[in-house]
Amino acid sequence: MTVQGWTRVASTAGLGTALLTAISVEALAVTQSWGAWYAAPGAVSAAAVCSLTLAGRRRPLWPAVAALGVAALAVVVTGLAGGDLPAEPGPALVLGLAVLTASALRTLPPGPAAAVTAAGAAVITAGQFAGRPSSSGITAVTALAAAFHLAAVAAGLWLRSLDTRARATTEQVRRAERLELARELHDVVAHHITGIVVQTQGAQVVARRNPEQVSQYLGEIEVAGTDALTAMRRVVGLLRNEDDTAPTTPGPERLGALVDRFHRQGPQVRLTMRHKDADWPPEVTSTVYRVVREALTNVLRHAPKARSVTVTVEEGPQGVTVEVADDAPAAVARPRHRGGYGLLGMRERVETLGGSLRAGPRPVAGWSVRATLPVPEREPR
Repeated sequence: MTVQGWTRVASTAGLGTALLTAISVEALAVTQSWGAWYAAPGAVSAAAVCSLTLAGRRRPLWPAVAALGVAALAVVVTGLAGGDLPAEPGPALVLGLAVLTASALRTLPPGPAAAVTAAGAAVITAGQFAGRPSSSGITAVTALAAAFHLAAVAAGLWLRSLDTRARATTEQVRRAERLELARELHDVVAHHITGIVVQTQGAQVVARRNPEQVSQYLGEIEVAGTDALTAMRRVVGLLRNEDDTAPTTPGPERLGALVDRFHRQGPQVRLTMRHKDADWPPEVTSTVYRVVREALTNVLRHAPKARSVTVTVEEGPQGVTVEVADDAPAAVARPRHRGGYGLLGMRERVETLGGSLRAGPRPVAGWSVRATLPVPEREPR
């Protein structure tokens, strides 16, 4: 299970424990004041609402509707039954509704989120009138419920603003990556067209001296033109924001120069390349470079205690694999977005090329960034 999966399980278990504790404390308080029989209805309704709360954290619309229905039914039944028991929703039930309200405000569209929030306030108000219809003041239970509701609204709106800001930042990073690709498109085209021009000039010379070899040059020019069109289609497709296309970029400085430059600023770096003379397309070559550069930069920023870094680049059946691993102590935390969104930009490039990227802690110590890039089949020259 991933770290995110364990975090989700831990948060669900923690919330479930808090809700169960609230139900138990409320039931114990009612039992001590009125007896065990009177505690049963409130405990059952609170348990139903809290169960819906746990089920609706990620998709809260229908669980929220059902929980509000249970709460309203509990208020109506208790109010019609009469007696000295308060008809207001109990603290445990209100806590469950508060969590659902915050989840709804965070994830649902504005209309349904506002409806859930208003319905929660209506249930609390109905409990006040059902419990003390002739009273001129607000009961303590209603005041507590209102405080929970207001806190849930504030938390939900705050989380919604954080999510909106994160989505805007993500889109900004994606747009910046595409703008950079657009700037690099000129270099890619120039790379291919220059080769075509050189081959065409050579064909003209050969045509005057040895005409029977012209067909060979024409075949090479055809392959070069096909490669140019393929690269242009891939980068133009990405700039059109299509999810199934891939970018291309020109070849940057060699990895050896990058590693030497990094070694002067940080820990020792060992570069292993098992296919130094591989003829990869420019977009694959530059993406490998970008992954290594961003991973080494993250080591400088977030792992100052790392003593060594290993960079491995190899080609296998699945394509080109590049991995950057350091030996920083396990206690070193790696904030996901501190200092920039370079990891997001890396993932954007790798996934649009049809590859995959994984970044996370190593089993013993340190951090690893591993990307796999498929290499398109190229026609023989």
